[in-house]
Amino acid sequence: MSTLEFYAERAAQCRRDADAANLENVKKRNLEAAMAWEAMADRLQRTNAHRDANEAAREARSAEA
Repeated sequence: MSTLEFYAERAAQCRRDADAANLENVKKRNLEAAMAWEAMADRLQRTNAHRDANEAAREARSAEA
């Protein structure tokens, strides 16, 4: 399981827990946790995209040399 998959699964679990919660504060806590996991997943996706772009640029510069 990749880190991105882990983050997505944790977010999904938090949303399921929020749906099942009877207490409003528990529901809110789980929804906030889900949003935090989703934010981490988004950040990781952006980081991976930047890393891939940098690697492609580095390879292009090496090919030119």
